[in-house]
Amino acid sequence: MWYVYVLVSLTSGKLYVGITQHLERRIHEHNDGKSKFTSGHMPWRLIYFEELPDTQSARDREKYLKSAAGKRFLKKFLGSAGSLPD
Repeated sequence: MWYVYVLVSLTSGKLYVGITQHLERRIHEHNDGKSKFTSGHMPWRLIYFEELPDTQSARDREKYLKSAAGKRFLKKFLGSAGSLPD
């Protein structure tokens, strides 16, 4: 199983979209400073994820969520749940 996930920086409010097969481990890696981009915006909190059957599906969904349409989807979906910072 693959996961596409969205993190929010608790210090800067920035969003990060990524894919992994090991969701909990990957979040810990982000919060341990093991990713170049995310190390400058720690700590991170998981705010959204989807399970996908294979790598290509996960990559396609990640690409969508990083697009303008995907950002609108996240803003609408997460904003209605009160999880997305202004």
